[in-house]
Amino acid sequence: MTQEEKKYLIAIVIEVLIAVGVAFAGSQHSVQVGGVPLFGILVAWAFLLNWLVFIHAYKNQTEKFFDLTGSITYITTILLAFFLNPEARDARSVLMLGIVLAWAFRLGTFLFSRIQRDGKDGRFDDIKPSFVRFFHVWTLQGLWVTFTVIAASMTLTSITHASLGVWGLVGGLVWLFGFSIEVTADNQKTAFRKDPANKGRFINVGLWSRSRHPNYFGEITLWLGVMLIAVPVLQGWQWIALISPIFVTFLLTRVSGVPMLEKRSDEKWGGQEDYEAYKKNTPVLVPKL
Repeated sequence: MTQEEKKYLIAIVIEVLIAVGVAFAGSQHSVQVGGVPLFGILVAWAFLLNWLVFIHAYKNQTEKFFDLTGSITYITTILLAFFLNPEARDARSVLMLGIVLAWAFRLGTFLFSRIQRDGKDGRFDDIKPSFVRFFHVWTLQGLWVTFTVIAASMTLTSITHASLGVWGLVGGLVWLFGFSIEVTADNQKTAFRKDPANKGRFINVGLWSRSRHPNYFGEITLWLGVMLIAVPVLQGWQWIALISPIFVTFLLTRVSGVPMLEKRSDEKWGGQEDYEAYKKNTPVLVPKL
């Protein structure tokens, strides 16, 4: 094992320990299933599902099911939370179920169709051959799901209930705004790539003329909305759910999203006058008015 792989192994251990801590915190006011906190079951499921698919992915050296597995993890986690808690039938719980399913189904089909079209995801070229590094990204995805859906999971598993109220309305509108931005940005990029005249060019039209990563801005915003909807039912250690949009922002802007895409874009178009002007005049994330 190389020194680099040892670092990734340590990262895996840390990520699992973080997940255990989150499971413990979220289970403090969670309903129980067979004497086990339902929230803890959901965290364990998020990791188990990704690890099971990893076995097939590593054996066949493929990343084609990575994003799809992430979406399926979201879908199955929220469905387990809803159906294993008979009391999760109030307006807040139903709203949470609906918006998470809508987002996960839309993104899952979009990402899976994209990799079917492209045939590969360049982010994994140097990662797949290494068992530890490849296993790390699947573990990180388990943690990603745990943290991003934490507010929704706590809402559906909490022993506390409250009317939807202002928090629900505001959170729902914020989610709708973010979801609309993400869908529009993704559709604009897909249309841009399908046009033969744009082959080899970078996208700088539509929302992409206002932000270099408007889809990520939309995703961060919609998870902020989810967190706002959950606020009235949070208590004690469950307030850790407030970290959800912060975690999403950190991963997208510092780890797996923006840094990777910016690097690949610089390798393709760095030095071109129009691209350098685009980078200089266009915000990385928050769209300019």
